[in-house]
Amino acid sequence: MLFSTIVLYFYVRTLLQGEIEEELRSTEARIESSISNNNPVYQLPPMVEVTTVPKIGKEHLKDTLIFDPSQNEMEDFRELITYSKINNQNYRITVRTLIVESEDILIAVIISYLIVLLSIFIFLFYFNKSRTQKLWNPFFKNLEQMKLFSLSSETPISLLESDILEFSELNTEITTLTEKVRSDYKNLKQFTENVSHELQTPLAIIQAKIDTLINGEGLNDLQFEQLSSIQNDIQRLKQLNKRLALLSKIENDQFQNLSACNLNGILEYRIENLSDLYAIDIRLKSENEVTLTMDAYLAEVLCDNLLSNAIKHSSPNTPITVILDKNSLTVINSGTKAVLKPELLFQRFYKESDHTKSTGLGLAIVKKICDLYGFHPSYYFQNNEHHFKIKLKNA
Repeated sequence: MLFSTIVLYFYVRTLLQGEIEEELRSTEARIESSISNNNPVYQLPPMVEVTTVPKIGKEHLKDTLIFDPSQNEMEDFRELITYSKINNQNYRITVRTLIVESEDILIAVIISYLIVLLSIFIFLFYFNKSRTQKLWNPFFKNLEQMKLFSLSSETPISLLESDILEFSELNTEITTLTEKVRSDYKNLKQFTENVSHELQTPLAIIQAKIDTLINGEGLNDLQFEQLSSIQNDIQRLKQLNKRLALLSKIENDQFQNLSACNLNGILEYRIENLSDLYAIDIRLKSENEVTLTMDAYLAEVLCDNLLSNAIKHSSPNTPITVILDKNSLTVINSGTKAVLKPELLFQRFYKESDHTKSTGLGLAIVKKICDLYGFHPSYYFQNNEHHFKIKLKNA
């Protein structure tokens, strides 16, 4: 564009100069014709000047500056001076015409180019934008469908057809992939449910047989201690199986029975039960009634796991404080040091304690329940106390 601007500038200037010279020579010819016909000599300074001279001179064609009274400034003129002998008299004929300045030509060229470029840019921008939107519309529609895709839904993903080969192939691969993922998900879900269900029966049988042996006669102290250890391991295994099944159900979105759950009542009931099982002081501080819209069973599990975690990891003979308000639920228990890796605290099977009764799944279940209902769990250590806080979204 820069090169073409320079070329156009010189081309237009040359073209204008040629036209001006042609006009000057045409005017000079008309003046000569008028003098030949004995007409009065035409004078119009500074445009036309005719004077008699003693001899014929040389023709001149040049640019000159002449003061223009009408503009009150110096102007550029193209000047043609010719000599002619007419009717035995020598004449000097001077013809001038105002020319367009080079700066004006350059400005006109640049402005014209800018207007053309701007027009082309606007046209191409909106043309390409509309065309691009039309071309990419199936892609973005299908992207929205992929965002809404759910493994638990039985409805197959519905993708918009496209004339573009790459998008068409992408649709085919996405459909195949989603169907494969959904199939694998169903198989895994079925496998998990089957394993959880089938484990219950043999564990219960083993538990019953061990109870029979323990309650029987003829056991020495070593045998009793070993059977008791096996019984504790079976209890832990049953608890682990139950919690894994619960995690699987939460992830599979199988808790759809929403109801208004009074968190104050649930906490009071669970605290009363736990106080009977453990010799520990649990204090509930609540000024308002807090009601959550969630599955009632999961509300109980949430409270149970938070309280059980506090009981297991609290210092001996120290109270546990539960603070409930309309925005949060906080469980506080005493401790000697903070958790080393709090960012891992809500992950499965993460334990910083060697407590044999802990499965490492309690807080993971709390996190899953919070994710399900939009709550935000957090932990911090302050004044030798562990604080587990749940920010409540829909209270």
